[in-house]
Amino acid sequence: MIANMAALGAALCWAAGGLIAIGPVRVLGSIAFNRVRLTIVAVALLVATTLLGGWQTLDAGAALTLALSGLLGIVVGDMALFWSLSRLGPRRNVVIYAANAPLTALLAYALLGEALGPWTVVGVALVTLGVMLAVALRSGSTHSWEAIQGSLLAGVSVCLLAAVGQAAGSIIAKPVMAAGADPIASAAVRVTTAALMFTGIGALSAIRGGGAAMADGGVSGGVLGRLLLPRGLTPKLMLQIAGNGLLGVGLGMTLLLVGLAHGNAGVVATLSALSPVLILPMMWLLTGQRPSLGAWAGAAVAVAGVALIVNR
Repeated sequence: MIANMAALGAALCWAAGGLIAIGPVRVLGSIAFNRVRLTIVAVALLVATTLLGGWQTLDAGAALTLALSGLLGIVVGDMALFWSLSRLGPRRNVVIYAANAPLTALLAYALLGEALGPWTVVGVALVTLGVMLAVALRSGSTHSWEAIQGSLLAGVSVCLLAAVGQAAGSIIAKPVMAAGADPIASAAVRVTTAALMFTGIGALSAIRGGGAAMADGGVSGGVLGRLLLPRGLTPKLMLQIAGNGLLGVGLGMTLLLVGLAHGNAGVVATLSALSPVLILPMMWLLTGQRPSLGAWAGAAVAVAGVALIVNR
């Protein structure tokens, strides 16, 4: 029950965080937004772990394992997800990315020996199907974001790569969490790894494209400034990014790791993937636009799957 509630809490955090992120992402772009929010969350988690003494639960091997988990789950997963998002549009992207839940269950069975009971398998299938239906059957949109850009096959393939990265990141972290690692310390390692990688990638990109900013063969102060404070960033946007990061990444990831520490990785991944369903009533409340009947039907299927899972 602890694992189930933690996973559902993570999904709720990600749903609410997604609403907060809409404005900053549109102004800054997804890559700069991700780099700034991961940096903020990494600093907060490092401070929290130090104050709470969580480092004592991690040895060098566990820290390296969690760093690899962050590299695959956050860096590779997010970069692939954002790339496919620009090609497929948000609706198709979410539907395909929902495959990360059954992929996690399969990897957990193959690599960790975590078997699922027959009714739990049905529950996982219903939740995954419900999430896909809730997104796919939302009111149709003719917005340019929904248009396919470039190769459909490439977009789908990269989105599946993002799902595999997320699944692999969870599977790699699972044994460390089950051994008693502190969730906040573990989240700090994963997020700090991702923040450093995104900053490094941003610096390399700036170096390649900013010849005039490179006066002495190193990264100039102007380049570093743009990495930490990208163009268009205002105090209001900074607060929104911090809110999204602390809620969605900080608390959401910590809850996900709590779930992995106490439950089956496939079940935790499935329940935490409910964000597209949980966001429906939030969007209705904030925008006044009622989701379509198809979206509610998908949500009902997902809720039925949750009921099967939590009652096993």
